[in-house]
Amino acid sequence: MNKYQEQPHLLDPHLEWMMNSLLDIVRDQTAPASLVHLAFKFLYIITKVRGYKIFLRLFPHEVADMEPVLDLIANQNPKDHETWETRYMLLLWLSVTCLIPFDFCRLDGNLITQPGQTRLSVMDRILQIAESYLVVGDKARDGAAVLVARFITRPDVKHSKMAGFLDWSLCNLARSSFQNVEGVITMDGMLQALAQIFKHGKREDCLPYAATVLSCLDNCRLPESNQTLLRKLGVKLVQRLGLTFLKPKVAAWRYQRGCRSLAANLQLLTQGQSEQKQKPPLLTSDDNEDEDVPEGVESVIEQLLAGLKDKDTVVRWSAAKGIGRMAGRLPRVLADDVVGSVLDCFSFQETDRAWHGGCLALAELGRRGLLLPSRLADVVPVILKALTYDEKRGACSVGTNVRDAACYVCWAFARAYEPQELKPFVTTISSALLITTVFDRDINCRRAASAAFQENVGRQGLEVTVSAFCVFCSVFIAGFPEYTQPMIDHLVTMKTNHWDRVIRELAAKALHNLTQQAPVYCATRVFPMLLSMTLSSDLHTRHGSILACAEVAYALHRLAAQENRPITDHLDEQALQGLKQIHQQNLLTLFSFLFRGLGGELMRQAVCILIEKLSLSKMPFKGDPVIDGWQWLINDTLRSLHLISSHSRQQIKDAAVSALAALCSEYYVKEPGEADPAIQEALITQYLAELRNPEEMTRCGFSLALGALPRFLLKGRLQQVLTGLRAVTHTSPEDVSFAESRRDGLKAIAGICQTVGVKAGAPDEAVCRENVSQIYSALLGCMDDYTKDSRGDVGSWVRKAAMTSLMDLTLLLARSQPELIEAHTCERIMCCVAQQASEKIDGFRAHATSVFLTLLHFDSPPIPHVPHREELEKLFPRSSVASVNWSAASQAFPRITQLLGLPTYRYHVLLGLVVSVGGLTESTIRHSTQSLFEYMRGIQSDPQALGSFGGTLLQIFEDNLLKDRTELTFLTEKMCVPGLECSSSSHPFAVKLLALCKKEIKNSKDIHKLLSGISVCSRTHLWLGAPGPHRAHRSALAGFCGMVQFPGSVRKGALLQLCLLLGHRFPPIRKTTASQVYEMLLTYSDVVSADVLDEVVAVLSDTAWNAELAVVRAPRNRLCDLLGVPRPQLVPKPGAC
Repeated sequence: MNKYQEQPHLLDPHLEWMMNSLLDIVRDQTAPASLVHLAFKFLYIITKVRGYKIFLRLFPHEVADMEPVLDLIANQNPKDHETWETRYMLLLWLSVTCLIPFDFCRLDGNLITQPGQTRLSVMDRILQIAESYLVVGDKARDGAAVLVARFITRPDVKHSKMAGFLDWSLCNLARSSFQNVEGVITMDGMLQALAQIFKHGKREDCLPYAATVLSCLDNCRLPESNQTLLRKLGVKLVQRLGLTFLKPKVAAWRYQRGCRSLAANLQLLTQGQSEQKQKPPLLTSDDNEDEDVPEGVESVIEQLLAGLKDKDTVVRWSAAKGIGRMAGRLPRVLADDVVGSVLDCFSFQETDRAWHGGCLALAELGRRGLLLPSRLADVVPVILKALTYDEKRGACSVGTNVRDAACYVCWAFARAYEPQELKPFVTTISSALLITTVFDRDINCRRAASAAFQENVGRQGLEVTVSAFCVFCSVFIAGFPEYTQPMIDHLVTMKTNHWDRVIRELAAKALHNLTQQAPVYCATRVFPMLLSMTLSSDLHTRHGSILACAEVAYALHRLAAQENRPITDHLDEQALQGLKQIHQQNLLTLFSFLFRGLGGELMRQAVCILIEKLSLSKMPFKGDPVIDGWQWLINDTLRSLHLISSHSRQQIKDAAVSALAALCSEYYVKEPGEADPAIQEALITQYLAELRNPEEMTRCGFSLALGALPRFLLKGRLQQVLTGLRAVTHTSPEDVSFAESRRDGLKAIAGICQTVGVKAGAPDEAVCRENVSQIYSALLGCMDDYTKDSRGDVGSWVRKAAMTSLMDLTLLLARSQPELIEAHTCERIMCCVAQQASEKIDGFRAHATSVFLTLLHFDSPPIPHVPHREELEKLFPRSSVASVNWSAASQAFPRITQLLGLPTYRYHVLLGLVVSVGGLTESTIRHSTQSLFEYMRGIQSDPQALGSFGGTLLQIFEDNLLKDRTELTFLTEKMCVPGLECSSSSHPFAVKLLALCKKEIKNSKDIHKLLSGISVCSRTHLWLGAPGPHRAHRSALAGFCGMVQFPGSVRKGALLQLCLLLGHRFPPIRKTTASQVYEMLLTYSDVVSADVLDEVVAVLSDTAWNAELAVVRAPRNRLCDLLGVPRPQLVPKPGAC
């Protein structure tokens, strides 16, 4: 049923039959109690979705229903917390039944059934039930309040029961306190009942008690409560009391628009009849202007105005509706005073709560026609301020609800007033709404503003802006003259100094886009304003204004370049001097706090962006001292990256590198294609020296800086630069943890190759045959970087950059000189990338697969010497690989393992799969294992393929001995080679495997490694059958034979290793070994003869293997004798006596 929460009216055609079906169960006398409760539970679910007010009408409410419903309620247990839905629905049903048009006395009959016993009347029974359920702690309390309101206000009940019930309620209120749970429950029930009574009761019946109830409510001091619901009910009851004090009437002075139909309004506009409509009369006086206002009204309005400032939205919303209802019954002068009091909420001394409540109240007043057009001149400016209300509080801001409520006010005004009434304000309102629609940081406010603007389009006839609203694009909207300047002014005054850094950056980019719509205005009015803001003492203002200056200047340059004019045609000399002074002023006079600390992060980034944009704008600063200052700042920023917080470091580094590239391209060129020799020598020498800096971040920054240098600066120095970057990418013992510097060094090498291009016979100017092998060697060398630290596999950053750089370089060579790609180089590239594509990190695996497929499918022209190209294109057809999610293990591994059938790729892919099978992620382990087994099933009948696979696996094991990355993987469950015959006493696979295991665990102190070695020695997995996907569990021995199945030397060597581990110095090793050997002997009965098997099993199970080593040596030696292996001998330590 929850799917109908958004549009519950869709249930209306089905409500009746659903209710009748469920009530049939309730009325069935034979139905079990559990089924009846379930039926009521379903009724409650329907009521929750549709609302009880609609659902109540469908309940049967005949006289015959009264007694059954009363009996059902009487049989309920109020303390049963499992059946509260039953009690709630029965109370609602009884509240409808109470509306029968007959006096309850007629239902009583003879109340005296037996002498001395008197039966309660129906009226007393209902009142007793209602009072008892008003103080319970579940949902039944709400149903009891509805019942009370409909029961007490009956004509035959109010005269005899209303006074007593009100007295009982007020006494309970006076005795209760909101400081404890019981008091809160009681006060909630009483307040709900009183609010419902004063809502449904007639004014003449409730008026005598209103003042007393108001006085008691004041004494409860509900505004001081922390319970939101109590404060809301208090406001609701107060407004009902106020409406009771005032006579119900429609204010003759209220504003009446007349036509409220949107379709009719649009039709009149198309027919040009809007001006011919008769303006509805506005009365200047009220017929009842001299009528006295009761004393309690002033107190009620004061409490409602205070409720507008409550800390909870539901209370403010209830108070706003109360203000609207009360004002509709007041004389015009007093209602105008209420409007003035509401406007007092919009003082900047008030909090966001008061602003939000004030907006809600104004919307209610306007919607009801109680805000006269004469007040719009006071109200509209306040609403325009509310549309931009945003105050920083700590690390966040408040004001989203205020802006959203202000949009609601604009929406309500569009529906409430004639176009001619809003005509003086429609331009400012529409501009403010469009600005909020496009530039507000909160999506709810943007949606609310767009809805309000659309309402103004339909109701107020903003024909010119309909297309702009539909396009919903700031640049297009700014193309309408009435919106261009307001949008730009809003960005400059409200967004460039915003507390949120992202908003300031987006505002600068938006100004760049809007400058083309009003270049003269931006150059003459906006730019001087931004320059003055760059000297502000507020950090946010200074940061945003510098970014805005950079973007506006670059936008003006692009406009001038379209007409082949210089930037100076838009910016005068004063503006140019102001741009130069941004850096000089900040650097020289405010250096101590602008470029250091948290503020320094913002200013460095902003000034670097300014340098980049001014350089791209070709500012006439060549030879000016400001260029040296810019260069110094860039160098200092790159040198100080380690002092910058990690979350801002990358952004500042990128900004500095981009600034350097633009600065060099514009101001360091002597002639086209030629650099100033002095600058080139100084710059490259300095940057190469910084590559040896002991700070990793400094190496990162200057590596990327070298990679961003333009071609003319690299001319003649390419070999020197590449040598320096290759040194950065090399892993040495002293900088093994510098993974980020190696990553950025690889990016720099790839960037330089793209910059200089390919040219034969020019090793100091471009990529050619003389240096391409050195470049490939550096890139391929980083494909084996598996460095780990506290951050995890940081080597993956290096490998990812290496793959990307290899792809870029290979594609560059393929486009220009494919003959430079040698066969062995291409083979190594493809094999290394295939290995990475079969490893365990999902995102990394997807990137590697993308690189692999790009190289395979590139055809402009095709990459030469790709091994097994035809087979690869069949395995990875272009039509299907695009739809594969390579980061999902379930989709990637079944395809990657197919490469095991290609001899060139088998070693590297199997090495990657070994790492994946030994990973930590359950899905990666499961799918990689399944895929590996599927491949092995396919080659089970091919002895040659089996031998090749087993040999490759052992070669990987041998190549990776004592390497932490792969050792545990091999020693646990990963020695899976199918089809080996166990009858051979000297099978080469088993012999070599045993020897490698001995080497791996020899002299090891790693408990995990030793435990894995025990598993291998006792039950190495040699797959003979067809194991399922759960073979990774160590306990899965069924279907496998262990290494001890091989008779002869292999078995004897395995048993000897197990006996050695039974005497290991670590107790967990001894205990685990005994357990594994015990399982092995029970699984493979031919390992020992039957006459000694019982004794071997007894020794293994009865010995406390975690005891002292001297204690366990004797049973260990006995096992050696029984198993037929020599007893281990103690070897004296060197130098021992």
